[in-house]
Amino acid sequence: METTELRERLQQGLVIPAHPLALTSGRRLDERRQRALTRYYLAAGAGGLAIAVHTTQFAIRRPEHGLLEPVLSLAAEEARRCGRPTVLIGGICGATRQAVAEAELLRQMGYHAGMVSLAALAQATEDQLIEHCRQVGQILPLVGFYLQPAVGGRLLSQSFWRRFAEIEQAVAIKIAPFNRYQTLDVVRAVLESGRTDLALYTGNDDNLIADLLTPFRMQGRECRIVGGLLGHWAVWTKRAVEQLRRCRDEGSSADMLALNAAVTDCNAAFFDAANGFRGCIAGLHAVLRRQGLLEGIWCLDEAEGLSVGQAAEIERVYRVYPELSDDEFVLEHRDEWLGQ
Repeated sequence: METTELRERLQQGLVIPAHPLALTSGRRLDERRQRALTRYYLAAGAGGLAIAVHTTQFAIRRPEHGLLEPVLSLAAEEARRCGRPTVLIGGICGATRQAVAEAELLRQMGYHAGMVSLAALAQATEDQLIEHCRQVGQILPLVGFYLQPAVGGRLLSQSFWRRFAEIEQAVAIKIAPFNRYQTLDVVRAVLESGRTDLALYTGNDDNLIADLLTPFRMQGRECRIVGGLLGHWAVWTKRAVEQLRRCRDEGSSADMLALNAAVTDCNAAFFDAANGFRGCIAGLHAVLRRQGLLEGIWCLDEAEGLSVGQAAEIERVYRVYPELSDDEFVLEHRDEWLGQ
């Protein structure tokens, strides 16, 4: 997929789940279920996949696990098999040397863009951050990533995003600070840059539907957040595809604002907002286990699991919002996806 086509597809607005990691009880890669997850997302109508990101667990890069290449490979293989164009975005971490190496790996494996985490550069200056992004962008189209500090991100100024928007290789920005002021910093930066080919994607799980409904207008210019790239859409993905379509077709209304509140309530349970997001990955695993796509909720870090009361919260949102679940769709196709 050439960069021009990539830009066009991203600007159309896609559902891009942040792909979880399927593990056995021994905390080894469960290839069968990892493939099943990818097949689920593609069958549900996702237009892209984000792999090796926070939801996939950054620890896949550690030598003792050695899972970065296998996980990237499995997703790319299933995407090629599905028979339709799928945007593949790989997470890029670490200081510049590591980030450049990961970008090279992604390019070799057929990924279309790299989403750059700046968490490892907590002490870097703005100039250093921009240079870091430029070097990665020489290898692979860039997706900027504003990750909330609660799960390892760092604060990034409006000035930084203004300069990031000037990087020619930038194709999109995932906005996920869970903060309206910081979200507006990114929007303002893009509007002021004059870029009309830089797609904005929400990762703000606390305001997901509203992000997709809002026209952002400043000094006669307007832009929109066109799609979502987030862990929340790694569950109930069929409904996420429908919700994005509704945002386009119906626009803002009382019903859509009610949907925003409902989705946020579900996210609070899945992502463990009550406990500072400590159980965010395990919460997604719990939903996928309930649907039979995962065998358990195991994470690479044995200390990572559901918080006290989180399972009850997940049960509550299942009960209160049955229309938001896609359990019937999963049940109908699960055996097919789990087949070799």
